[in-house]
Amino acid sequence: MKFAVSLTMERFSPDMPMSKVKSNLLELAQMADEGGFETLWTAEHHTIECTISPNPLMTLTWLAQHTQQIRLGTSTLVAPYWSPIRLAGEAALCDHLTGGRLEFGIARGSYQYEFDRMAGGMPQQEGVAYLKELVPAVKRLWAEDYAHDGQFWKFPLAAGVPKPLQTPHPPIWVAARDPGTFEWAVGTGANILSTPLSAPAAEIAVLGEKFRKAVADHPEVPRPRLMMQRRTCIYDRPEDWEVAVRHAIDYGRAFENLFQNIGTVKNGFPETVPYESVKGKDNYNPESIRKNLMFGTPDEIIEKLEDYEAAGVDQYCLGLTFNLPFELQKKTIRLFVDEVMPHFAARNRAKAIAVGH
Repeated sequence: MKFAVSLTMERFSPDMPMSKVKSNLLELAQMADEGGFETLWTAEHHTIECTISPNPLMTLTWLAQHTQQIRLGTSTLVAPYWSPIRLAGEAALCDHLTGGRLEFGIARGSYQYEFDRMAGGMPQQEGVAYLKELVPAVKRLWAEDYAHDGQFWKFPLAAGVPKPLQTPHPPIWVAARDPGTFEWAVGTGANILSTPLSAPAAEIAVLGEKFRKAVADHPEVPRPRLMMQRRTCIYDRPEDWEVAVRHAIDYGRAFENLFQNIGTVKNGFPETVPYESVKGKDNYNPESIRKNLMFGTPDEIIEKLEDYEAAGVDQYCLGLTFNLPFELQKKTIRLFVDEVMPHFAARNRAKAIAVGH
């Protein structure tokens, strides 16, 4: 199992200058690069300050100039906000500007608040049809001259310019939680991005089983990879859990505002919705959050990670963007690099030696 980080510029108060937001992201990205994480993932979001990333390809191009080897991924581009020619060209150019480090992650989209502003008020669930039309068109444009006559886009013969640096193209990842999306994505040769959100650990195995079934149903394609992300915070002492849980609860209530479109957003800052309005109230129980999310001491984190390994996860991603204080974000990366990653590296070496004998 490899490890990744999810990082996005985030601003939760007008008092935080953008210069600080930018320098925080850069410092965390460089820590992750130097610490040996496989991939840094960053989101696409619009009009909200808590995830400042109107074009993740631009953010990744900037980070590539200040990092050495970490792969740089979009988690995720939002299909209904793009068009095939524009996305094929911009992603391929990003692949060149990052030295061939791009991981191309895409999804249907999630925030109804955004869809009302970016996609004409379309219900976000309908974004999946855009996803299924866009991805094959982009792949064709990366390969050859291509004309498209689809439901959402039509264009005469055109070339994707430039072609990507990676051949035949950057690895494609699709965000999936429902079985239909798993099946479609694996069938097209894409890897899977998934998350159990705030659900109990059993959800990890459920998602792993959806992936296994999709892979079994498509023996004609090479086995793709499965990435799973969970909000993560690591601390020295077990009694330090309360800070992480408090920030997770506050962030979750802002997320509900955007996801359900039930609160107000003022000048880009979403209000946290009242507890009475949240869905799945048990997900806001402090003890449930402490137990379900990747919160804990290094030893507790190692134990929790074994559930992901057992579910067939190829890459575990530390979700670090939930208004966690910057010093705690840095501590989480540092403790993960110093105390968690060596445990798995040593075990992998032992397995390799055993196989060799």
